[in-house]
Amino acid sequence: MQNILELKNIGYSYHSLQGETKALENISFGVAEGEFVAVAGPSGCGKSTLLSIISGLIEPETGTIAVNNPDGSLHYPRVGYMLQRDHLFEWRTIYKNVILGLEINHMMTRERLAYVDQLLFDYGLDKFREKRPSELSGGMKQRAALIRTLALDPQLLLLDEPFSALDYQTRLMVSADICRLIRNTGKTVIMITHDLSEAISLSDRVILLSKRPAVVKVQMPIQLTLADDSPLAARNAPEFQYYFNQLWEELNSEGKEM
Repeated sequence: MQNILELKNIGYSYHSLQGETKALENISFGVAEGEFVAVAGPSGCGKSTLLSIISGLIEPETGTIAVNNPDGSLHYPRVGYMLQRDHLFEWRTIYKNVILGLEINHMMTRERLAYVDQLLFDYGLDKFREKRPSELSGGMKQRAALIRTLALDPQLLLLDEPFSALDYQTRLMVSADICRLIRNTGKTVIMITHDLSEAISLSDRVILLSKRPAVVKVQMPIQLTLADDSPLAARNAPEFQYYFNQLWEELNSEGKEM
């Protein structure tokens, strides 16, 4: 399958009065259409910085990002960026929150609004559309934040530790549910996570970064064999422990925990 996005030798440094701090160095990898890629690595290694570069929020100091659209065009893929916090506005209902992007971009068409209605139904929020964010659980608010992102129909979905604000039990359930729904859309996804188990159970490939300045230590395709392909069941797959041990060994070869 052809890569729709290719990062080539991406480098980035932070600059302050105290000097330069190199965050990323020669980062290179591709992402195929419809692929779910998890990027993991030590805390502070530049994972979120990398996502900001891919989204276009900041420019790399070195390297390039090449685009290979299936139709041969050179436009950058439409990007949806979901942050760690839901950032829902309390003065707006859930429905008004999820259509905010459509309002800002003047895309309030009948088709788009019908798509939002379908997403609210699929994500179990159709009965809560007139509620305020404070009336919803943490998991429900993350679902609403994702619907707000998907409403613009992005080609590339960027998830920056989207479940980290949830307690462990809720995180397991919500991540499994949301990622199942995302996969059903066929979206191309790059997800940042510090949780190796989450990376293995949700993704098609794990890209492990080193400590700062981050380089790509290993790219590990994930192939789990089980009848139930849900993310929760994936943790019981016979290959799961092998992948976890390999990634954990690579991660700790530098003597730094996540």
